Amino acid sequence: MIESFPTASRLSRRRLILLGAGAAALAGLSSRRAAAVLKLDVTQGNVQPVPIAVPDFVTVATRDPAAGRNVSQIIAANLQRSGLFAPINPAAYIEKISTIDAVPRFPDWRQINAQALVTGRITESEGRYKVEFRLWDVFAGQQLQGQQYTTTPDNWRRIAHIISDAVYERITGEKGYFDSRIVFVDESGPKERRIKRLALMDQDGANVRYLTRGDDLVLTPRFSSSADTITYMSYGQGDPRVYLMNIETGQREIVSNFPGMSFSPRFSPDGQRVIFSLQRGGNSNLFVMDLRSKATTRLTDTQVIDTAPSYSPDGTRICFESDRGGKQQIYVMAAGGGEAQRLSFGDGAYSTPVWSPRGDLIAFTKQTEGKFAIGIMRADGSGERILTEGYHNEGPTWSPNGRVIMFFRDPGGSSGPALYTVDLTGRNEQVLKTPSYASDPSWSPLLQ
Repeated sequence: MIESFPTASRLSRRRLILLGAGAAALAGLSSRRAAAVLKLDVTQGNVQPVPIAVPDFVTVATRDPAAGRNVSQIIAANLQRSGLFAPINPAAYIEKISTIDAVPRFPDWRQINAQALVTGRITESEGRYKVEFRLWDVFAGQQLQGQQYTTTPDNWRRIAHIISDAVYERITGEKGYFDSRIVFVDESGPKERRIKRLALMDQDGANVRYLTRGDDLVLTPRFSSSADTITYMSYGQGDPRVYLMNIETGQREIVSNFPGMSFSPRFSPDGQRVIFSLQRGGNSNLFVMDLRSKATTRLTDTQVIDTAPSYSPDGTRICFESDRGGKQQIYVMAAGGGEAQRLSFGDGAYSTPVWSPRGDLIAFTKQTEGKFAIGIMRADGSGERILTEGYHNEGPTWSPNGRVIMFFRDPGGSSGPALYTVDLTGRNEQVLKTPSYASDPSWSPLLQ
């Protein structure tokens, strides 16, 4: 079986080839011991991270002698950031991996308490890399997975993310999220004269690329259901304009002029429609536009403020914020409009609801007594939990697997906003480094 993956390096359309036949060959080295027992149940509330060893990949005739170390370090960093894995310090390793064509000395890895081991090799031939990896269950003494890829050398980081996803999925049973990207608003300059540019980067903060020059004010970029299209708002000539941009080619088109719009539209799951709110006088209502015909349909007709709509992943429902009950709360209704059901009933004001890609949860921003929190609730409104609090938290966006939320925090004063991630336990919060201040993140689907 041969599958192909688009590359992410410099956002080109080079092809990354997954060699299924090679995977079968690698599997032949699996030890014939008892079935593997290593499995991490991420549905439990308190997950103990899996100790994992990721030695430097063996390099063979590569122009970059550090290629193997670079790939293994990215894999280890990805897994550690997830909060589900605890990479072991290489200084503790007893066995030095010099080949991946032999079964590892499992007692050496058990002695340093490794439960999982990732070994790999990078071979360069005719200007292309062949990257192989194997995932081992140390206690069972068995190979869990083996795969190999071919690509150009400048895609080594993309390969590391794909391998990270493969390891994550094999041990947790759920899709990973490392082979993905973030579009956000890069903010630079003095607070009174901030230059705001659209920027794109890998989910770990690498490979930053600017999509706009900062001539016009840009706000709230959103990814489509595909990983190559975004929508965003621009205030270049008075009224806001909504653009569609292909981030691979840089081509953009105006969807329409929408006076009174305060957020960028969000895409429907099929990418064929966008939903948004428009303000008229003191009111704001929800509308949906068909991107092919440009036909616009009104979904709500109220004398209140309905805004920030987000589709469920199956496209049948919409969650949004509204003050129809006296203060901002979260509501849900059918995608075609109709009666809305209130979901949130806690103290404070709820805003920016975003449906999880898994469909089970809705993330939101909650403001109570000057505190801004990022929280989640089930799609029926039950089980509300606050994941993180601070000043000023806003703009949640989900990882493709629905296990991590990214948001931005602006402490105020002379400082500026920064991007953070927090997982569903609320215990694994991390800052994501960016070249300048950063806000309004949107997480892409998996690139594969």
